[in-house]
Amino acid sequence: MTENTKDKLDTEFGVDSRYSSEKERKSDAAALMEARLRRMKNLSKEKITKAKLMQLKLRMDEYIKHPAHDNHSNFLEFLKSYIDTLYSKRSDFARDIAVTSVSLSQVINKHREPKEEFLLKLMIHSEKVYAGFCAFPKEIWYQVYYHEKICNTMSNQKEWRPEIEKDIRVSAVL
Repeated sequence: MTENTKDKLDTEFGVDSRYSSEKERKSDAAALMEARLRRMKNLSKEKITKAKLMQLKLRMDEYIKHPAHDNHSNFLEFLKSYIDTLYSKRSDFARDIAVTSVSLSQVINKHREPKEEFLLKLMIHSEKVYAGFCAFPKEIWYQVYYHEKICNTMSNQKEWRPEIEKDIRVSAVL
């Protein structure tokens, strides 16, 4: 693909934008979207679930490579997406990983940090779910969780640093 051709692609609709009119471009974009929707309607529930899980994995990989430095909990968003993709009720997921529904709810609603055991169970559950169709790095939940912790700590230094720093002295001479 030449540089000129790249410039003429309409990334919003994923169609070639070398049309004689805006009406023609919109018509083709609408036709493409209709074809995509028709194709998606024919997908089985299993294929849709696998596609959502694959998308989640890719989003997690991207987050680890390029983390967002904000106070938004990506770990919890990924966790909710994972659970809601697989289960119609979160209590079923809690039962499957042998935690109480209350405990899961407290983690999801930021009332409690996930314990090490919760992360281990999540890791094993994910390995088993993804085993049938793609490689899923067993450490990815840990990477997302701790990467978020590091990013939040570093981005919130204005809040915690003054209080902590007042107690720090350096008496060693180098």
